[in-house]
Amino acid sequence: MVGLSYAMRSISVGTAYVIWVGIGAAITVVYGMVVGEESVSVLKILCLIGMVACIAGLKLAN
Repeated sequence: MVGLSYAMRSISVGTAYVIWVGIGAAITVVYGMVVGEESVSVLKILCLIGMVACIAGLKLAN
């Protein structure tokens, strides 16, 4: 939560929330893949990369 409040100092609430949720979701899926709870596929990895790229794009567009 400290990271979210820090981010909201310089970017809008909506963008900060999308970044917070998106990065959290990506980290959760990657963790699941590493420990074996989540299946690994090329499509999932490409989608995760695309999601992180879109989040970075939102930050850059702000």
